[in-house]
Amino acid sequence: MNVDLLSRPAEEVAPELLGSVLACKSSKGTVSIAITETEAYSGTADPASHAYRGRTPRNAVMFGPAGHLYVYRSHGLHWCANVVTGTDGIASAVLVRAGRVIEGEDLARRRRGEKVESPRLARGPGNFCQALGITAEHNGAYLLLTGASVSLSEGESVPAALIQAGPRVGVSKAHDWQHRFYLAGDPTVSAYRLSPRAKPSAGA
Repeated sequence: MNVDLLSRPAEEVAPELLGSVLACKSSKGTVSIAITETEAYSGTADPASHAYRGRTPRNAVMFGPAGHLYVYRSHGLHWCANVVTGTDGIASAVLVRAGRVIEGEDLARRRRGEKVESPRLARGPGNFCQALGITAEHNGAYLLLTGASVSLSEGESVPAALIQAGPRVGVSKAHDWQHRFYLAGDPTVSAYRLSPRAKPSAGA
């Protein structure tokens, strides 16, 4: 994976991350997941972004440089992983929403539950991190180092015809921005849900 590819706006990077592989090594083994769904968040220009109101200790990693992992807790329950993109000093990140486990499925299943079907192991951002073993300790990790405990690499090429865009899932602000990207017909992609607090907003 080339850092130059990531050093662009999130909405440009997000569809190109489809097919890329996020891997996490631990003492229990390695799990690798091919990304099938992403969402772009454009920092201070995006009302739905954690960085919309500026830099804080929580969102500091979002402000760059590109290639790092921004990990946050969602609703006090689940960890969510974001690939930092764009220019150093300007917040921009891509949320990884879903993927297909291609290595370490047994370990991913132990983390997620023995009865969880394969397509559901990493479906949804919280499940993705649980299957991969991503937690707060990985916040700020640089993803492009050879041999790193958590890494991002190029995977199989994805035909452009399979990539679809749509509104983001579960956000109440700027929910109708077409910044969600996913592989059409892939069973690992999460279901679209409109937030009950969502209101119409200007497109981007």
